[in-house]
Amino acid sequence: MEVKAQLNNYRKSPRKVRLVAKMITGLDAMNAENQLRFATKGSAVDILKLLQSAVANAENNFGLDKANLYIKSLRVDEGANLKRWLPRAHGRASLLLKRTSHVEIILKEKVEGKGRKKVKKQEIKEVSLKEMKKPEAERAEERAEEKKPKLPGTRILKSDEAVKEREEKEFLDEKKKSESSKGFLKRVFRRKSM
Repeated sequence: MEVKAQLNNYRKSPRKVRLVAKMITGLDAMNAENQLRFATKGSAVDILKLLQSAVANAENNFGLDKANLYIKSLRVDEGANLKRWLPRAHGRASLLLKRTSHVEIILKEKVEGKGRKKVKKQEIKEVSLKEMKKPEAERAEERAEEKKPKLPGTRILKSDEAVKEREEKEFLDEKKKSESSKGFLKRVFRRKSM
């Protein structure tokens, strides 16, 4: 199984980053981590973070073993160039290119399935748009109601009356807003007496 991690728009030239990339391509993840820790190149620190991110992805998302991973490829592509100007003699200006790079690391298992763990899938709670627009205080109250322990023999239901009252209140608020805006327009565009 392959695991990927990317670092986009990294503010170092691809030529400099490739020096570090070639150094660790093909090594095990743990050995490459040690190499990067003691490398003197400037981009080694950021590539180390990228490697750690890829290893964490492999462990948490796919249940892979860190000791069974190696760096299959570490690709460094050129990103967008930032163009800057440097003043020169006789009123001239010369172009400076501040280069960026896109780095992609791909980890692969040495032995397929060795040391693999089962990963528990997280439950993703769907939230409707209406709930997202509610103020935080209302959402907190609803969460508190859900957490209250239910006694046997009692039924805790959201009453239809409370829901209807809330809807009526929202309707009246919208109605007041629309009326106040009409009054404003009447004042702005009223006729002047001659």
